[in-house]
Amino acid sequence: MKAYDRFELPPDKAALHRRAIRLEWWTIVFFAATVALLAVTLGQSQAMKAAWIEDMLGLVPPAAFLIAARYRNRAPNERFPYGYHRSVSVAFLAGSVTLFSLGGYVVYDSVVRLLARERPPIGLIEVLGQRFWLGWLMIAVLLVTMVPAILLGRAKQRIARELHDKVLFADAEMNRADWLTAGAAVLGIAGIGAGLWWADAVAALIIGGDIVRDGVRTTRSAVADLMDSKPRVVDGSREHPLPGQLLTAVRDHDWIADARLRLREEGHVFVGELIVVPRDGTDRLVERLEGLERFARDFDWRVHDLVIAPVSRIDT
Repeated sequence: MKAYDRFELPPDKAALHRRAIRLEWWTIVFFAATVALLAVTLGQSQAMKAAWIEDMLGLVPPAAFLIAARYRNRAPNERFPYGYHRSVSVAFLAGSVTLFSLGGYVVYDSVVRLLARERPPIGLIEVLGQRFWLGWLMIAVLLVTMVPAILLGRAKQRIARELHDKVLFADAEMNRADWLTAGAAVLGIAGIGAGLWWADAVAALIIGGDIVRDGVRTTRSAVADLMDSKPRVVDGSREHPLPGQLLTAVRDHDWIADARLRLREEGHVFVGELIVVPRDGTDRLVERLEGLERFARDFDWRVHDLVIAPVSRIDT
């Protein structure tokens, strides 16, 4: 048995991870282009400004994912005997805090402008000798950027669930927030065109509120992971079923009288301790424990580093 165990994704999961990396590079290209387009058409619209800020925020999760991807699979060493799997959790926390912080700024700025009753002017622009309302160009840019965000978000969600990758899932949620933001900004700009001065600030406030909501939820989940909470499914909606399934399978071994399992998440994988009570008269205990460790590792690819301890009894 190795003292230090380097983890490799199974071949099918490794292929998915490579696809996720490609998607994240495409996401960075998309958001960089979107930020440039919105900067050109920004004008004085608060909703456009909020959409622009959110698109800049959209660069954080894919960048965090790509950085974590470079570190997560490094071999354990004397300084980091458990490896670098938590780089994924650190990246998840960094992206979440950034999301929450800048979302709070958008909300604050929108409330201030709404209370000040600011009326954002959207003037005319001349293109190829033709003059038209700048709002139409803003709406066109927003609608064009919605489609890639929808497609990228849906593709990432499926892969994130397969890989149990919360950074990738947070990025997919960011893509969802991006196209919802664009829709809200379209309504705000249309409201200005209809003479509703408050529509722009209200749309920006809704956008900011959505960013803050995502930031609070993902930050809570990231902190819980770093605090070694019970593993949860990638969207955080419920506890992960794997620990219960593994414990049931372990207790089915005829030489085990009782067992307890404690797991935590480290990036994509689960690590922890398994305490077992061997039945009286159990022979070849060391061999059985080594076989049990292999059984647990083969049970699911997420089970990575499991310490098995035999005891005489378990106090509840």
